[in-house]
Amino acid sequence: MTSVAQRRFPVLAALAVLLGALFVLGVPAHAATSTSITVDGGGSGRVFDGIGAISGGGGNSRLLVDYPEPQRGQLLDYLFKPGYGASLQILKVEIGGDTNSTDGAEASHEHARGAIDCDQGYEWWLAEQAKSRNPAIKLSGLSWGAPGWVNPTANSFYTANSITYLLDWLGCAKQHNLSIDYLGGWNERYNGGDTTAKTWYENLRAALNRNGYGSTKVVAGDNGWAAADDMGADPAFRAAVDIVGVHYPCGYNSGFTSCGSIGSAQALGNPLWASENGSEDSNTGAPSVARALNRDYIDARMTSYLNWPIIAALYPNLYYATDGMSVANQPWSGHYDIGKTTWVTAQTTQFTRPGWHYLDSASGYLAGSGSYVSLKSTNNSDYSTVAETMDATAAQTAQFTVAGGLSTGVAHVWATNVRSDNPADWFVRQPDITPSGGHYTATLQPGYVYTFSTTTPAGPKGAATAPPAGSLALPYSDSLDTPAATTSPRYFADMNGAFARTGCAAGRSGSCVQQMAPATPVRWTDEPHNAPYTIMGDASWANYTVSTDALLRQAGTVEVLGRVMQQGQNNNGLDAYHLRVTDTGAWSIVRTDQKWTTTTLRSGAVNALGLNTWHTIALGMQGSTLTASVDGKVVGSATDATFTNGQAGFGVGGYQTDQFDNFAVAPGENAVAPSGAIASGLSGKCVNVGQTRLVNAADEGGPAQLYDCDGRAAQGWIWAGGTLTHNGMCLDVAGAGTANGTSVEVWECNGGANQQWQPQSDGTLRSVQSGRCLDDPNWSTTNGTQLTIYDCNGGANQKWNLPG
Repeated sequence: MTSVAQRRFPVLAALAVLLGALFVLGVPAHAATSTSITVDGGGSGRVFDGIGAISGGGGNSRLLVDYPEPQRGQLLDYLFKPGYGASLQILKVEIGGDTNSTDGAEASHEHARGAIDCDQGYEWWLAEQAKSRNPAIKLSGLSWGAPGWVNPTANSFYTANSITYLLDWLGCAKQHNLSIDYLGGWNERYNGGDTTAKTWYENLRAALNRNGYGSTKVVAGDNGWAAADDMGADPAFRAAVDIVGVHYPCGYNSGFTSCGSIGSAQALGNPLWASENGSEDSNTGAPSVARALNRDYIDARMTSYLNWPIIAALYPNLYYATDGMSVANQPWSGHYDIGKTTWVTAQTTQFTRPGWHYLDSASGYLAGSGSYVSLKSTNNSDYSTVAETMDATAAQTAQFTVAGGLSTGVAHVWATNVRSDNPADWFVRQPDITPSGGHYTATLQPGYVYTFSTTTPAGPKGAATAPPAGSLALPYSDSLDTPAATTSPRYFADMNGAFARTGCAAGRSGSCVQQMAPATPVRWTDEPHNAPYTIMGDASWANYTVSTDALLRQAGTVEVLGRVMQQGQNNNGLDAYHLRVTDTGAWSIVRTDQKWTTTTLRSGAVNALGLNTWHTIALGMQGSTLTASVDGKVVGSATDATFTNGQAGFGVGGYQTDQFDNFAVAPGENAVAPSGAIASGLSGKCVNVGQTRLVNAADEGGPAQLYDCDGRAAQGWIWAGGTLTHNGMCLDVAGAGTANGTSVEVWECNGGANQQWQPQSDGTLRSVQSGRCLDDPNWSTTNGTQLTIYDCNGGANQKWNLPG
C-alpha cells in the first residue's frame, strides 16, 4: 500500500530514495564540508546506561490497556520488542499517588496505611508486558504524589511514611515477579540545600539495604543540577545517591540544540542521566529528540535519556495529547499512529545495549552542522556511530577510520529522513559499506539520522498497520459488572482521585465503581479545584444525556459531567458542564472553564438524598438546553451555548469514598456533531469544496474554500470518528504537511493523521497530525479563499460553527 505522499508526488519520492542512497556512494552534488571520525576501540568514555521512556507523570498510558488485540500487542511491540520499533531499554513508571500528575491521576497501591492492593492501576501490567518482550529491560520507579496518610499535615513527600510506602511498592513488584533496578524520590521537588530532602535520601538508601533491596540504585533528585551540587559538598548524601537524574538539561519544550556542560557534576564520577526529557509531539518533536540523544552525552556526558512520555495513549482534549513515541487515543476503534520519534529512537536503541561504552574521541559535532556519538560493544569488536544532521543546510561528508581492535568489516547503514512525513522514509536500510584498510567515507544529507554499525537489528522493522479511526457509537452504557482490563472501568481516565471497580455497598449486589482515596493526597500539581473526577468517551458527542446511579457515603457532593472538552495544563481548568447534587438535596448546573472559573447556570433543591441510599442523577444536553434530573424527575433546566460537544464522566466534590453504578450515555437528536454545513465564525461563509482535479483516475484534491452559504451540495459535510467527509472524501491537509500555510483539501480517506480533526471547546478544529488549526488565512471574507492550517490562536478566523 502506497502512502499519500507517494501517490501525490511519485517523482519526489523516487528522488528522495536516490538522495538517500547517494551518501553511501560518497557522491555529493558539490564540494561538501567534511568531518574526520576516528572510531578507536582503545579510547575512553562513560558506560552507556540505555535509552528509555516514562509511563506516568499523568496517565499518558491509560488507554493502551483498553485497546483490543491485535492492536494492543502491536503497540507494545513497537515500544519494547527488540529490533522492531523503539526497542526501549529502560521503562520508568509512576508510583501512583491518587493525585493528578499532569494529564491524569494514577492509582496508588496503598490508598490507606496498611491496605495494600498490588493490582491497582495499569503500570504493573505494562512492566510485565515490557519484560515479556525484552527480559533485559531495566525498570525504574518515581513518585509524583502520594496518598494523604504519607503526610497528613503538609504537602511534602519527604517523610518516614513515604519510605514505608516505597518499600510496600517494591513488595508489590516482587508479587509481580519484577525487579526494580532504579528508584527515585519526589518528582521535580528537590531544591538545593534542602536538608530534609538530603536526609530522606540517606534514610531511603539505608532502608533499601536493610530490606533486601541493596541492588536497587537510588536516583536523585529528578529536577535540575542541585542534587549534584549538594553531593559534591555532602559526603553522606553523595554516598546515598547512585545516579544524578536531571530533567530537561537541553531546555524545556525546545529544539534541544545545547545540553549544557556541568563540570562539577562530571567530577562526581556518578552516572548522569537525563531522567526526564522530551515533552515533544510524536512527529514534529522528532528533530529535538534526535539532537538530545546525541548532545546529552556530547555536552554533559549523560549516559541515559528517558523520554516523557512513553506514548500518548490518552484523550485528545488533554494538554499533552500528542507527546510520546506514538499516539493511541481510540481504543474502541483500535486506531493508532506510530510516531516519527519511534524511529529516531530506534536509530540508537537497535544498535546498542546498556553496558556498551561511549567513545569520547569519536563523539562530537559535525563540521557541516549536526552531531555524532560512537559506542563500542562489551565484546570490544562491534561498534555503532549515530549521526544527526537536523540543522544542516547542505550535504556533508564523514570520513571514518576504524582502529583499536574494532571490527573493520562491513558497516551496516540505516537512515531516517526526519524532514519527511512519509513513514516509508523512516528507519530505512541503506547499502552496506565495506571499509578499505579500516577507512570509509559517507555523505550525509541534511535532516537525517544515520547509524553506521557492525551490528544489525534483532528483527525486521515493525510493519503492523492500524485500522481506520471511528467514533464511539451511542448509546453507550456500562453496568460496571463486567471486569475490565484493569481495576478501572473500560475507557475511563481518572483526572484526580482513584476510581476502581469493587463490590457495591448499601445492599446492592454486583460491582460498582468507588472513589478509593479517602483523604487529600500529597499533591504534585497546584490546580485550585482538586476534587476527584473521571472522564471517558468521544469528543464528537454533542446532544446526549449522561446518567449514573450514585451513593453518597459521606456528606458531600456527587456529579455527572457532560460536553467535556479542553483541560488546562496540569488540570488547571476544564471546559465542561456539571450537574452537582449534595446529600442535602441541593443541586446545580454549572459551567467550568480552563481556569476552573465556575459559573452557576441554574440551581435548586430536592428532598435530601441522605447517605448510603442509591439515587440516579442525569444531565441532558440538547443544543443550548441543559436539563437536570434526579431519580427520573426533571428538576430544572438552563440555557447555555458555550460548549457544543464533548465527553462524559462523573466525580465527587472531595476525597470521599462514594460509589457509582450503571453509567449510561443516551443519544439525543443529532447526537454526533457536526453534520451539514461548516460556517466560519468570522465571515459566516461556509466551507465549500472547489473544483476537483483528476488524480489517479479519481476526483481528488478539491480545495477547501470559503464561499457564501447557499445550501449547495459542495457545502455538505459529515462528521465520523474524527474525520470530516464530503461525498465520501476526507478533509485532508495536503501532502500530509505540517507547516503553517499548508493547504487543506478533500482526498481519498486513508486513515492518516492529516485527515483527523479534533473539535476544540473554543470552536476551533485542530489537525491531529500537526496540532495546527483549520484557518481562514489573513482573516479573509472573499469567496474562493483557500483554507490552510496555522498555529492555533483562538481567533475568529479559526472558529467554525458546527451545527448539531
